[in-house]
Amino acid sequence: MSDYSVADLISIISMQGFAGLSLFSVFILMSLGLAIIFGQMGVINMAHGEFMILGAYTTYLTQGFFQRYIPFLFDGYFFVAIILAFITAGLLGVLVERVLIRHLYRRPLDTLLGTWGLSLILQQSYRSLFGAREVGVELPPWLMGALQVGDSIEIPINGLFVMVLTIVVTLSVYWLMYHSSWGTQVRAVLQNRPMAAAVGINTDRIDCRTFALGCGIAGIAGSAFTMIGSTGPTAGQLYIVDTFLVVVFGGAQSLLGTVASAFLISQSQSTLEFFLSGSMAKVLTLLFVVGILMLRPQGIFVSKLRR
Repeated sequence: MSDYSVADLISIISMQGFAGLSLFSVFILMSLGLAIIFGQMGVINMAHGEFMILGAYTTYLTQGFFQRYIPFLFDGYFFVAIILAFITAGLLGVLVERVLIRHLYRRPLDTLLGTWGLSLILQQSYRSLFGAREVGVELPPWLMGALQVGDSIEIPINGLFVMVLTIVVTLSVYWLMYHSSWGTQVRAVLQNRPMAAAVGINTDRIDCRTFALGCGIAGIAGSAFTMIGSTGPTAGQLYIVDTFLVVVFGGAQSLLGTVASAFLISQSQSTLEFFLSGSMAKVLTLLFVVGILMLRPQGIFVSKLRR
């Protein structure tokens, strides 16, 4: 670091900080879905990354459809792709919950093995349908380019769009979980399932919709992912470990903890990757997280439950 001037370091930290915010946005969208599934339902969903990739492939197909049949509306295709990614991943989530997950509740190790097998099936399905090679998405012209903030600092417009999308989804999930009747029912089932059923809450329906919501948010994360990377059958596995790390580090049942954890991990990785190799940055970040979890195994934020 002695080779850099103070101005260079400020520019580097600013640029890497914004790059970290782009990674933070993907982490948040992935982690929100996983926090709902894991934190609220106790299901270890190892196929969560494949739901993200389903959203990415949905975006890829939507882009192709608009280019081929309605090119005059191409500038707005990404908004349609986000909605379709949410619906597609959510519907697959309903199917998976009905066929597989509902038979494995309160058996976390079984859900781990079952969803791991599901992830392999989905990966092979993507490989058969789209090929083994990675595909990229062409962004609309208005999402290209960058904003010049300083002499050496540029902010990509697509990164800003992902951040705005993340804020909208996060606030929507917060309202849904804490200010809607459905969210009240979800939290009631989480705290005391027999009593919730006794007062008339359909716990089976709550489980299905909660799992579908988590998968749908992963689909939105897939749409955002197409802006920062190419899509392949196994690309989701690159994020699943980091996503679990974010959820556990923040506190499995805490929305605020998920946001704070994603910010800390993404910023530390992005900044360290500039000065060190990518693998060393991950190692140091993991050591930091493990050290905190040894002192506070419940995570940095914990939802208070009345006992």
